[in-house]
Amino acid sequence: QVQLVESGGGLVQPGGSLRLSCAASGSVFAIYAMAWYRQAPGKQRELVAAMPSGGGTNYADSVKGRFTISRDNAKNTVYLQMNSLIPEDTAVYYCNAYRYSGYGTRYDYWGQGTQVTVSS
Repeated sequence: QVQLVESGGGLVQPGGSLRLSCAASGSVFAIYAMAWYRQAPGKQRELVAAMPSGGGTNYADSVKGRFTISRDNAKNTVYLQMNSLIPEDTAVYYCNAYRYSGYGTRYDYWGQGTQVTVSS
């Protein structure tokens, strides 16, 4: 298992930037793919960005060119750099770690979430 703790959320004005961090513990971090999800009030949780353990990244269309996911395996940490923030980015952001067993079963682990509010 892996435990995840997010930090870095807060209130920011439109056009501003924030960097979210997610510290992992309890297992071998490098074997997990990492992702960030978000959930706005009244909406379903949606994938924002993902980084498989083998490399590569993918992003939701709504954040392409503005958000960047990265990971530091030496620090067991994944980051989400968010630039050019807009009010529609307001949500609770969740860190996610996942891996597949040899049988193809996906195992997901979640952080507690961190609030990001974009408002003037």
